[in-house]
Amino acid sequence: MPHAAFAMPTSRPFGRLPDGREAHLYTLEVPGGWKATITDYGAILTSLQVPDKDGKLVDVVLGFDTLDGYAATHPYFGAICGRVANRIAAGRFDLDGKSHQLATNNGPNHLHGGLVGFDKKLWKATPRTSEKGPAVDFEMVSPAGDEGYPGKLAVKATYTLTPDGELWVEMAATSDAPTIVNLAHHSYWNLAGHNAGTIHGHELSVTADRYLPVDAGGIPTGEFAAVDETPFDLRPERRPTASLGDAIKALPASADGKNPGGIDHNYVVRGWNPDGSLRSVAFLRDSSSGRGMEILSDQPGIQVYTGNYLDGSLTGKGGAVYAKQAAICLETQKYPDSIHHARQADWPTVRLDPGQTYRHTMVHRFTSVR
Repeated sequence: MPHAAFAMPTSRPFGRLPDGREAHLYTLEVPGGWKATITDYGAILTSLQVPDKDGKLVDVVLGFDTLDGYAATHPYFGAICGRVANRIAAGRFDLDGKSHQLATNNGPNHLHGGLVGFDKKLWKATPRTSEKGPAVDFEMVSPAGDEGYPGKLAVKATYTLTPDGELWVEMAATSDAPTIVNLAHHSYWNLAGHNAGTIHGHELSVTADRYLPVDAGGIPTGEFAAVDETPFDLRPERRPTASLGDAIKALPASADGKNPGGIDHNYVVRGWNPDGSLRSVAFLRDSSSGRGMEILSDQPGIQVYTGNYLDGSLTGKGGAVYAKQAAICLETQKYPDSIHHARQADWPTVRLDPGQTYRHTMVHRFTSVR
């Protein structure tokens, strides 16, 4: 039943896909000027208007003005990624003695669900109001064998906007056969505005004492490395708070030699346990606009990606050119390539069996900072 305190989300056509199916854009609004738009194509957050310290509203996520941009190749702007977000080494895994081969769409590895992952699916949308605020439920069914994954997977992703300045993203999935699942929300954030240049002036804290080093393909080596006395030290108790520009400058070139500086690593959330409770895992701050964003999550890891592979080749909303490190992704999730560490007690399982429900909640809580 709709909640009278909030306006129902509105919808409008957003264009047609090459096969003729029509996509729609859903708008969630609450008092104070907060406004989010999400499309049923990829369950993608296309814009989020957030007030600054003076009340000025600015769109803080990278993206496109039209469906065509999202339907073409792009780096997962705002999407729900799955079945398994992040990387799986060699695109191959074994489950109950059977080997499964997935698409290898990131060099030799599998990334964010494959060639046609959940970011390229047209979801069924149901707008509604909730006790927290206006919401849209997005649902889809991934058939058995989709991109090489076993089991038919029913997936649901819900976006809710609250008048307290929170964007909730809640994800759930069930399967009719053993499979693996690790969904992630993949927005690119620039708290000064999507067209404001680099995020070098942002400050970031991450509630993690360890991170996962990676090989040349971005696959975790299996080591849990301490952040202490490294450029990866983003702990909230560090003073001064870590500047992203300083951290990026201090980092060596990526293992493949293509990117001098930049973070694209999973952090191990401090004190996590599988009780489903929300924990504060990161805080992003832009003092120039006075915007702050806290990330709360029930997941054991958070991938910090500083937009290292943006290269100026994409033209986004309003003609903005998205150059290297124009935004940051803060993707709560289970650790990348966890399926290959299933026998290690300190790695979270990504296995999902019939009768179980995969759940993942993340909250983006916006505040004013000085």
